[in-house]
Amino acid sequence: MTPSPRRPLAALALHLAALSMLLGAACEPARSPASRPGSAAGDAAAGSSGPAAGPEKSADPAAAAVETPGGESAAPSRGLIGLSVLTMTNPFFKVIADTMTSEARKHGYETLVVSGEDDVVRQQNQVKDFIVKGVAAIVLTPCDSKAIGPAIQEANRHGIPVFTADIACLAPGVEVVSHVATDNLQGGKEAARAMIDVLGGKGKVAIIDYPEVESVILRTRGFEEVISRENERPDIDIQIVAKLPGGGQKDKSYKAAEDIIQAHPDLAGIFAINDPTALGARAALEKAGKAGQVAIIGFDGQPEGKLAILEGKIHADPIQFPERIAARTVEVIVKHFNGEEVPKEILIPTELYTREDAVKDPALK
Repeated sequence: MTPSPRRPLAALALHLAALSMLLGAACEPARSPASRPGSAAGDAAAGSSGPAAGPEKSADPAAAAVETPGGESAAPSRGLIGLSVLTMTNPFFKVIADTMTSEARKHGYETLVVSGEDDVVRQQNQVKDFIVKGVAAIVLTPCDSKAIGPAIQEANRHGIPVFTADIACLAPGVEVVSHVATDNLQGGKEAARAMIDVLGGKGKVAIIDYPEVESVILRTRGFEEVISRENERPDIDIQIVAKLPGGGQKDKSYKAAEDIIQAHPDLAGIFAINDPTALGARAALEKAGKAGQVAIIGFDGQPEGKLAILEGKIHADPIQFPERIAARTVEVIVKHFNGEEVPKEILIPTELYTREDAVKDPALK
Protein backbone atom coordinates (compact mmCIF):
# COMPACT_ATOMS: atom_id res chain seq x y z
CA MET A 1 0.00 0.00 0.00
CA THR A 2 1.24 3.45 -0.91
CA PRO A 3 2.01 5.68 2.17
CA SER A 4 -0.28 8.61 2.70
CA PRO A 5 1.34 11.97 1.80
CA ARG A 6 0.02 13.46 5.10
CA ARG A 7 2.35 11.34 7.30
CA PRO A 8 5.63 12.93 6.16
CA LEU A 9 4.12 16.39 6.66
CA ALA A 10 3.01 15.52 10.16
CA ALA A 11 6.46 14.14 11.04
CA LEU A 12 8.12 17.27 9.67
CA ALA A 13 5.87 19.45 11.82
CA LEU A 14 6.82 17.46 14.95
CA HIS A 15 10.53 17.83 14.17
CA LEU A 16 10.17 21.57 13.70
CA ALA A 17 8.32 21.92 17.00
CA ALA A 18 11.01 19.97 18.85
CA LEU A 19 13.77 22.08 17.24
CA SER A 20 11.98 25.28 18.27
CA MET A 21 11.84 24.12 21.90
CA LEU A 22 15.54 23.27 21.90
CA LEU A 23 16.50 26.64 20.45
CA GLY A 24 14.34 28.44 23.03
CA ALA A 25 16.01 26.59 25.91
CA ALA A 26 19.48 27.39 24.55
CA CYS A 27 18.68 31.10 24.28
CA GLU A 28 17.23 31.34 27.81
CA PRO A 29 19.71 32.97 30.28
CA ALA A 30 21.22 30.53 32.74
CA ARG A 31 19.85 30.90 36.24
CA SER A 32 22.06 31.13 39.28
CA PRO A 33 21.49 28.61 42.06
CA ALA A 34 19.89 31.41 44.09
CA SER A 35 17.15 31.88 41.42
CA ARG A 36 16.51 28.32 40.48
CA PRO A 37 13.19 26.95 41.69
CA GLY A 38 13.67 23.89 43.79
CA SER A 39 17.02 25.05 45.30
CA ALA A 40 17.09 26.15 48.94
CA ALA A 41 18.35 29.61 47.94
CA GLY A 42 15.79 29.85 45.15
CA ASP A 43 12.94 28.87 47.47
CA ALA A 44 14.04 31.52 49.95
CA ALA A 45 14.32 34.15 47.22
CA ALA A 46 10.86 33.26 45.90
CA GLY A 47 9.34 33.29 49.37
CA SER A 48 8.86 29.51 49.36
CA SER A 49 7.04 28.07 52.31
CA GLY A 50 8.83 24.76 51.83
CA PRO A 51 11.02 23.18 54.53
CA ALA A 52 14.08 25.22 55.61
CA ALA A 53 17.48 23.96 54.53
CA GLY A 54 18.89 24.54 58.03
CA PRO A 55 19.70 27.42 60.41
CA GLU A 56 20.58 30.64 58.61
CA LYS A 57 24.23 31.74 58.89
CA SER A 58 25.10 35.16 60.32
CA ALA A 59 25.96 37.84 57.77
CA ASP A 60 28.10 39.70 60.37
CA PRO A 61 31.25 40.89 58.51
CA ALA A 62 33.25 40.40 61.72
CA ALA A 63 32.77 36.67 61.24
CA ALA A 64 34.18 36.65 57.70
CA ALA A 65 37.46 34.87 56.99
CA VAL A 66 40.57 37.01 56.82
CA GLU A 67 42.79 36.37 53.82
CA THR A 68 46.53 36.44 54.37
CA PRO A 69 48.99 37.88 51.80
CA GLY A 70 49.84 34.35 50.70
CA GLY A 71 46.22 33.69 49.79
CA GLU A 72 45.43 31.22 52.57
CA SER A 73 42.52 31.88 54.92
CA ALA A 74 43.37 32.77 58.51
CA ALA A 75 41.06 32.49 61.49
CA PRO A 76 37.66 34.20 61.23
CA SER A 77 37.97 37.92 61.98
CA ARG A 78 37.73 38.76 65.67
CA GLY A 79 37.17 42.42 64.92
CA LEU A 80 38.77 45.61 63.66
CA ILE A 81 41.71 47.42 65.28
CA GLY A 82 41.92 51.16 64.57
CA LEU A 83 45.50 52.47 64.39
CA SER A 84 46.33 56.19 64.10
CA VAL A 85 50.05 56.95 63.82
CA LEU A 86 51.87 60.25 64.21
CA THR A 87 52.85 60.51 60.54
CA MET A 88 53.49 58.36 57.50
CA THR A 89 56.23 60.67 56.24
CA ASN A 90 58.56 59.05 58.79
CA PRO A 91 59.42 55.46 57.75
CA PHE A 92 59.50 54.44 61.42
CA PHE A 93 55.72 54.73 61.69
CA LYS A 94 55.19 53.01 58.34
CA VAL A 95 57.05 50.00 59.77
CA ILE A 96 54.86 50.08 62.88
CA ALA A 97 51.69 50.21 60.75
CA ASP A 98 52.75 47.42 58.37
CA THR A 99 53.99 45.13 61.14
CA MET A 100 50.92 45.65 63.29
CA THR A 101 48.66 44.90 60.33
CA SER A 102 50.55 41.69 59.59
CA GLU A 103 50.70 40.54 63.22
CA ALA A 104 47.05 41.35 63.88
CA ARG A 105 46.01 39.31 60.85
CA LYS A 106 47.76 36.26 62.32
CA HIS A 107 45.45 36.52 65.32
CA GLY A 108 42.29 37.07 63.29
CA TYR A 109 42.05 40.86 63.51
CA GLU A 110 41.72 43.32 60.66
CA THR A 111 43.42 46.71 60.93
CA LEU A 112 42.32 50.17 59.80
CA VAL A 113 45.41 52.40 59.56
CA VAL A 114 45.27 56.21 59.38
CA SER A 115 47.78 58.99 60.06
CA GLY A 116 47.40 62.18 62.04
CA GLU A 117 50.27 63.84 60.13
CA ASP A 118 51.32 65.79 63.24
CA ASP A 119 47.82 67.30 63.58
CA VAL A 120 46.17 66.37 66.89
CA VAL A 121 42.75 67.71 65.79
CA ARG A 122 42.87 65.43 62.77
CA GLN A 123 43.84 62.54 65.02
CA GLN A 124 40.98 63.30 67.42
CA ASN A 125 38.56 63.09 64.49
CA GLN A 126 40.12 59.78 63.46
CA VAL A 127 39.41 58.41 66.94
CA LYS A 128 35.78 59.54 66.62
CA ASP A 129 35.58 57.72 63.29
CA PHE A 130 36.96 54.56 64.92
CA ILE A 131 34.21 54.80 67.54
CA VAL A 132 31.51 55.19 64.88
CA LYS A 133 32.89 52.16 63.04
CA GLY A 134 32.69 50.10 66.22
CA VAL A 135 36.32 49.00 66.32
CA ALA A 136 37.33 46.39 68.86
CA ALA A 137 40.42 48.35 70.00
CA ILE A 138 42.24 51.60 69.29
CA VAL A 139 46.03 52.03 69.06
CA LEU A 140 47.53 55.52 69.02
CA THR A 141 50.93 57.10 68.57
CA PRO A 142 49.71 60.53 69.70
CA CYS A 143 50.43 63.70 67.74
CA ASP A 144 50.29 65.58 71.03
CA SER A 145 50.66 63.59 74.24
CA LYS A 146 48.42 65.91 76.26
CA ALA A 147 45.89 67.22 73.73
CA ILE A 148 44.90 63.69 72.65
CA GLY A 149 43.35 63.15 76.10
CA PRO A 150 39.70 64.07 75.31
CA ALA A 151 39.62 61.68 72.33
CA ILE A 152 40.86 58.81 74.49
CA GLN A 153 38.28 59.69 77.15
CA GLU A 154 35.55 59.47 74.49
CA ALA A 155 36.75 55.99 73.52
CA ASN A 156 36.78 55.07 77.23
CA ARG A 157 33.13 56.15 77.55
CA HIS A 158 32.21 53.84 74.66
CA GLY A 159 33.99 50.93 76.29
CA ILE A 160 36.66 50.64 73.59
CA PRO A 161 40.09 49.69 74.98
CA VAL A 162 42.90 52.08 74.02
CA PHE A 163 46.58 51.19 73.67
CA THR A 164 49.51 53.47 72.87
CA ALA A 165 52.63 52.57 70.90
CA ASP A 166 55.93 54.49 70.82
CA ILE A 167 54.40 57.70 72.22
CA ALA A 168 52.45 57.74 75.48
CA CYS A 169 49.49 59.89 76.50
CA LEU A 170 50.29 62.35 79.30
CA ALA A 171 46.76 63.72 79.74
CA PRO A 172 45.09 63.18 83.13
CA GLY A 173 41.88 61.21 83.55
CA VAL A 174 42.36 58.77 80.66
CA GLU A 175 42.43 54.98 80.66
CA VAL A 176 45.11 53.37 78.50
CA VAL A 177 45.31 49.60 78.84
CA SER A 178 48.99 49.32 77.97
CA HIS A 179 51.81 51.38 76.47
CA VAL A 180 54.53 49.72 74.37
CA ALA A 181 57.54 51.79 73.40
CA THR A 182 61.27 52.22 73.11
CA ASP A 183 63.00 52.94 76.39
CA ASN A 184 63.47 56.53 75.31
CA LEU A 185 64.95 57.70 78.59
CA GLN A 186 67.65 55.05 78.30
CA GLY A 187 68.16 55.95 74.62
CA GLY A 188 68.64 59.62 75.47
CA LYS A 189 71.27 58.67 78.04
CA GLU A 190 72.99 56.51 75.44
CA ALA A 191 73.01 59.47 73.03
CA ALA A 192 74.63 61.69 75.69
CA ARG A 193 77.40 59.18 76.34
CA ALA A 194 78.04 58.97 72.60
CA MET A 195 78.23 62.78 72.41
CA ILE A 196 80.69 62.98 75.31
CA ASP A 197 82.81 60.31 73.67
CA VAL A 198 82.96 61.90 70.20
CA LEU A 199 83.74 65.36 71.63
CA GLY A 200 86.38 64.09 74.02
CA GLY A 201 84.39 65.40 76.96
CA LYS A 202 84.45 69.10 76.00
CA GLY A 203 82.41 71.39 73.75
CA LYS A 204 79.19 73.27 73.14
CA VAL A 205 76.18 71.27 72.00
CA ALA A 206 72.60 71.97 70.96
CA ILE A 207 69.42 69.91 71.02
CA ILE A 208 66.88 69.96 68.19
CA ASP A 209 63.75 68.95 70.04
CA TYR A 210 60.08 67.97 69.60
CA PRO A 211 58.53 68.80 72.99
CA GLU A 212 54.92 67.96 72.08
CA VAL A 213 55.48 64.20 72.14
CA GLU A 214 56.25 62.11 75.21
CA SER A 215 58.90 59.90 73.58
CA VAL A 216 61.06 62.90 72.71
CA ILE A 217 60.53 64.50 76.11
CA LEU A 218 62.09 61.35 77.59
CA ARG A 219 64.97 61.30 75.09
CA THR A 220 65.83 64.89 75.85
CA ARG A 221 65.52 64.32 79.58
CA GLY A 222 67.85 61.33 79.44
CA PHE A 223 70.38 63.28 77.38
CA GLU A 224 70.34 66.26 79.75
CA GLU A 225 70.53 64.07 82.86
CA VAL A 226 73.71 62.34 81.73
CA ILE A 227 75.36 65.57 80.54
CA SER A 228 74.56 67.22 83.88
CA ARG A 229 75.87 64.28 85.90
CA GLU A 230 79.03 63.82 83.84
CA ASN A 231 79.81 67.53 84.04
CA GLU A 232 80.50 67.01 87.73
CA ARG A 233 83.69 65.27 86.71
CA PRO A 234 86.72 67.58 86.42
CA ASP A 235 87.62 66.26 82.96
CA ILE A 236 84.14 66.79 81.43
CA ASP A 237 82.80 70.16 80.28
CA ILE A 238 79.84 69.83 77.89
CA GLN A 239 77.66 72.93 77.62
CA ILE A 240 74.12 72.72 76.24
CA VAL A 241 73.86 76.17 74.64
CA ALA A 242 70.60 75.87 72.68
CA LYS A 243 67.42 73.81 72.43
CA LEU A 244 65.11 74.54 69.50
CA PRO A 245 62.06 72.66 68.16
CA GLY A 246 62.35 70.87 64.83
CA GLY A 247 59.02 69.04 64.83
CA GLY A 248 60.77 65.76 64.07
CA GLN A 249 60.89 66.83 60.41
CA LYS A 250 63.81 67.38 58.07
CA ASP A 251 62.80 70.80 56.72
CA LYS A 252 61.91 72.31 60.10
CA SER A 253 65.07 70.90 61.66
CA TYR A 254 67.14 72.37 58.82
CA LYS A 255 65.85 75.83 59.75
CA ALA A 256 66.40 75.21 63.47
CA ALA A 257 69.98 74.10 62.80
CA GLU A 258 70.62 77.19 60.67
CA ASP A 259 69.52 79.41 63.55
CA ILE A 260 71.68 77.51 66.04
CA ILE A 261 74.78 77.66 63.81
CA GLN A 262 74.42 81.41 63.34
CA ALA A 263 73.97 82.01 67.07
CA HIS A 264 76.80 79.65 68.10
CA PRO A 265 79.60 79.59 65.51
CA ASP A 266 81.78 77.52 67.88
CA LEU A 267 79.19 74.74 68.19
CA ALA A 268 80.72 71.27 68.51
CA GLY A 269 77.74 68.91 68.55
CA ILE A 270 74.01 68.51 67.88
CA PHE A 271 71.70 65.97 69.47
CA ALA A 272 68.93 65.39 66.91
CA ILE A 273 65.92 63.56 68.33
CA ASN A 274 65.32 61.38 65.24
CA ASP A 275 66.87 60.62 61.86
CA PRO A 276 64.88 63.20 59.82
CA THR A 277 66.01 65.81 62.35
CA ALA A 278 69.62 64.64 62.06
CA LEU A 279 69.52 64.75 58.26
CA GLY A 280 68.03 68.24 58.31
CA ALA A 281 70.79 69.39 60.66
CA ARG A 282 73.43 67.82 58.44
CA ALA A 283 72.09 69.67 55.39
CA ALA A 284 72.29 72.97 57.28
CA LEU A 285 75.87 72.24 58.37
CA GLU A 286 76.89 71.40 54.81
CA LYS A 287 75.40 74.66 53.54
CA ALA A 288 77.28 76.61 56.23
CA GLY A 289 80.55 74.84 55.45
CA LYS A 290 80.67 73.30 58.94
CA ALA A 291 79.94 69.67 58.14
CA GLY A 292 83.31 68.50 59.43
CA GLN A 293 83.22 70.68 62.55
CA VAL A 294 79.99 69.61 64.26
CA ALA A 295 79.23 66.04 65.35
CA ILE A 296 75.63 64.83 65.07
CA ILE A 297 74.10 62.18 67.29
CA GLY A 298 70.74 61.08 65.90
CA PHE A 299 68.09 58.63 67.07
CA ASP A 300 66.03 55.93 65.31
CA GLY A 301 68.14 53.75 63.02
CA GLN A 302 66.07 54.18 59.86
CA PRO A 303 67.74 52.98 56.63
CA GLU A 304 68.50 56.55 55.54
CA GLY A 305 69.97 57.30 58.95
CA LYS A 306 72.10 54.17 58.94
CA LEU A 307 73.41 55.06 55.49
CA ALA A 308 74.33 58.53 56.75
CA ILE A 309 76.24 56.89 59.60
CA LEU A 310 78.09 54.69 57.09
CA GLU A 311 78.98 57.81 55.08
CA GLY A 312 80.17 59.67 58.19
CA LYS A 313 77.41 62.29 58.06
CA ILE A 314 75.94 61.21 61.42
CA HIS A 315 78.23 59.94 64.17
CA ALA A 316 75.84 57.46 65.82
CA ASP A 317 72.22 56.58 66.58
CA PRO A 318 70.61 54.86 69.52
CA ILE A 319 68.43 52.67 67.31
CA GLN A 320 64.84 51.65 67.90
CA PHE A 321 63.01 48.51 66.84
CA PRO A 322 59.59 49.47 65.45
CA GLU A 323 58.84 45.87 64.44
CA ARG A 324 59.18 44.79 68.07
CA ILE A 325 57.00 47.65 69.28
CA ALA A 326 54.23 46.72 66.83
CA ALA A 327 54.42 42.99 67.53
CA ARG A 328 54.33 43.47 71.31
CA THR A 329 51.38 45.85 70.98
CA VAL A 330 49.36 43.23 69.10
CA GLU A 331 50.44 40.66 71.68
CA VAL A 332 49.03 42.70 74.58
CA ILE A 333 45.80 43.39 72.67
CA VAL A 334 45.26 39.66 72.15
CA LYS A 335 46.07 38.88 75.77
CA HIS A 336 43.71 41.61 76.96
CA PHE A 337 40.83 40.18 74.94
CA ASN A 338 41.67 36.71 76.24
CA GLY A 339 41.10 38.01 79.76
CA GLU A 340 44.78 38.02 80.73
CA GLU A 341 46.39 40.75 82.79
CA VAL A 342 48.85 42.84 80.77
CA PRO A 343 51.60 45.26 81.92
CA LYS A 344 50.75 48.95 81.94
CA GLU A 345 54.07 49.66 80.21
CA ILE A 346 56.50 47.62 78.12
CA LEU A 347 59.84 49.25 77.27
CA ILE A 348 62.20 47.98 74.56
CA PRO A 349 65.87 49.03 74.99
CA THR A 350 67.79 50.88 72.29
CA GLU A 351 71.19 49.82 70.96
CA LEU A 352 73.91 52.27 69.91
CA TYR A 353 74.65 52.01 66.18
CA THR A 354 77.98 53.43 64.95
CA ARG A 355 79.94 53.39 61.71
CA GLU A 356 81.56 50.12 62.82
CA ASP A 357 78.09 48.57 62.87
CA ALA A 358 77.15 50.16 59.55
CA VAL A 359 80.20 48.69 57.80
CA LYS A 360 79.08 45.20 58.85
CA ASP A 361 75.36 45.80 58.21
CA PRO A 362 74.23 43.48 55.37
CA ALA A 363 71.26 45.77 54.68
CA LEU A 364 73.68 48.48 53.52
CA LYS A 365 75.68 46.31 51.12
